[in-house]
Amino acid sequence: MNPLNWIVSVLRGQTASQRPSASDIRLEVTNRVRGTVLATRLEVADSAPKRSKGLLGRDDLAPGEGLWIVPCESVHTYFMRFPIDLVYLDRKNKIKKVRSAVGPWRMSACLSAHSVLELPAGTIRETQSQPGDLLEFS
Repeated sequence: MNPLNWIVSVLRGQTASQRPSASDIRLEVTNRVRGTVLATRLEVADSAPKRSKGLLGRDDLAPGEGLWIVPCESVHTYFMRFPIDLVYLDRKNKIKKVRSAVGPWRMSACLSAHSVLELPAGTIRETQSQPGDLLEFS
């Protein structure tokens, strides 16, 4: 199931007072091909303000953390304080492109991507993720 549809279905089953805000929802991302976990606490940036802010203002990303920007086909690291790994995904969560240790003051794009994962530098190397791999969100 698409993770965004899953989030909506979970929220529909709760009253408004029980619902966590979208920023409180955390996902786990697994590379199904390699059997590795890319993130255990993935935030979802699915609105214009959240996509615009991204990781700006943070000092780092702890291992297991990350940001999933949906929709997104390009990112910049202007004003960031640390390098990040980027994983571009298509609509079926298949990896289209990866970029490792993208430092501050850089730009990156994949015009065929639907979304992008921003992860701690070294995650791509540690999980051996590469284009063509399929990711699963839970």
